[in-house]
Amino acid sequence: MELISRIGEKKSKMRWDKLWWNSVLAGPLLGFGCAITLSTNAAPWYQENAPGLIRTIAACFFPVGLILVVLTGADLFTSNVMFLPVAYLHRRCTLMDVAKSWVVSFFGNLAGMLFFCLIICGYGGVFDSAVWKAETIAYAAKKVEPEWHQIFLRAIGANWLVCLAIFMAVSSREIVSKILAIWWPIMAFVGLGMDHVIANMFLIPIGIFNGTKFGVGYYIWKSMIPALIGNTIGGGFFVGVVYWYLYMTGDEKVDPHFDSMDVRGSAAAVDENAGPGPSIRYNEDLSTPHKV
Repeated sequence: MELISRIGEKKSKMRWDKLWWNSVLAGPLLGFGCAITLSTNAAPWYQENAPGLIRTIAACFFPVGLILVVLTGADLFTSNVMFLPVAYLHRRCTLMDVAKSWVVSFFGNLAGMLFFCLIICGYGGVFDSAVWKAETIAYAAKKVEPEWHQIFLRAIGANWLVCLAIFMAVSSREIVSKILAIWWPIMAFVGLGMDHVIANMFLIPIGIFNGTKFGVGYYIWKSMIPALIGNTIGGGFFVGVVYWYLYMTGDEKVDPHFDSMDVRGSAAAVDENAGPGPSIRYNEDLSTPHKV
């Protein structure tokens, strides 16, 4: 949780232009996972005879997207809803910093995902084959089929699992462990058909591009808004605030050296996970940060 707080602080100090472009890049990186999941899901026989099996198989490939995001330090809105509140609760950033990060990362993710969805995949003809085109339309329709409150509740579960994956990835110390930590929770949320607002920026617009019976306005009201609110609660409260309360409040003593890691090693982990921005270093008691 200390590392998550420091990552949140570093993200809060990122320059506007770097925050924007780092968020734009996160869209296509997650989009690669969305695209291969949708492609794998296009299996008519399995859809008819083993829908649970094909959805689970497709879910196995989606974590590729979040792995790319985490290992490159890209800014994903649905992980920033965990990082920034924890940093704010530690008084390492302001509410304005939280708002800046959330707003810029959300619209940056949207711009990047739409570029990948409509230009790279849409006009690139990735899903032009009849089977895949039909799947994009059917998948988008299924995403807006549930009631508004059901999408909201599914979104809580989705980002609860996404932020748990980030939580465990931050706890991991080398790339293989990070990949394994990310894989299982992400596979679970996709296999359960839950709603992730940024992933849906690919999964629904590609269906609209190929000819769904609903338009952009309906998508925003029926999917984007409830998923946005639910994801914010799922990641921000059920992971960020809850674990901040459990582990970072009260009089419990915390070893500042994180087992065999020294303070410099811990700070290096922050730089690795937080993307571009000023490096943060801490004094021996970890209480006073300063830039280098």
